Amino acid sequence: MLEEIIRVEKLYAGYHGKVILEDVSFSVGAGEIIGLIGPNGAGKSTLLKTLRGILPPLAGQVTLMGLPIQLLSPRDFAQRASYLRQGGEIAFDYTALDVVLAGRYPYLSWWQQEKEADRAIAAACMAYTGVSELADKPLHAMSGGQRQRVLLAKVLAQQTPVLFLDEPATGLDVIYQEEIFRFCRELCSAGKTVLLVAHELSLAARFCSRLLLIGGGGLLADGRPQDVLTDALLTHAYGAPVRVTENPLTHHMEVYTEADENRTEKEALLRVILGTSGEGRTTQ
Repeated sequence: MLEEIIRVEKLYAGYHGKVILEDVSFSVGAGEIIGLIGPNGAGKSTLLKTLRGILPPLAGQVTLMGLPIQLLSPRDFAQRASYLRQGGEIAFDYTALDVVLAGRYPYLSWWQQEKEADRAIAAACMAYTGVSELADKPLHAMSGGQRQRVLLAKVLAQQTPVLFLDEPATGLDVIYQEEIFRFCRELCSAGKTVLLVAHELSLAARFCSRLLLIGGGGLLADGRPQDVLTDALLTHAYGAPVRVTENPLTHHMEVYTEADENRTEKEALLRVILGTSGEGRTTQ
């Protein structure tokens, strides 16, 4: 049985007093890679921010490594769980090395400079994610894939047992998407625990040990990818006809949508957009 790292009990989560998720309960074991999936606006990022302590729980309890998260100081929390936020933009001219070294701050006093050991850890993390040659390059001057790998190196430099990653692969090309998921699986094989928000359902099926399907204001399903990624569950969650099949060559699960059977309304709208309906045409 896996050592329990996170426990969520009857959690109500949201912001500004608005409830987004109700009565959510689950636990996470050491070494798991768990994908949070579901439609846009379902509350995946809200859940992740609540687990990380960025948003306070509206009700219920979250424990991290046996301690209620509200009892953890910011420094203690940062030594237990790292967080890669959605988008990951940096406003200032920080270089890649500056950003990755920031992952060492939870272990330094406010007056301390990074030690040689901290720089060695940062260098190893950058080499692992393939961004060593970008050390002196400002983050804002990088491609999306480069920036995301730098930010992942920062998370790794924090050396926490738990990693919360909010859409780490969104906006990247297919090579970098797979690379991010592969990094996560390697980390979990080494004993880390990863919770990540994922829109790439086929990749989540390949690389995650468990999936949590969020939708309708709560947790719709929790289990192995093959048990969660079903036609019925996904169609219910996404409000559209979703199909899941196995690729006969790779034997990977593939997720796709079918065309809406009732397309009369959309076809009428398309004719207006294309100017072929006789409505809304502009005159010269």
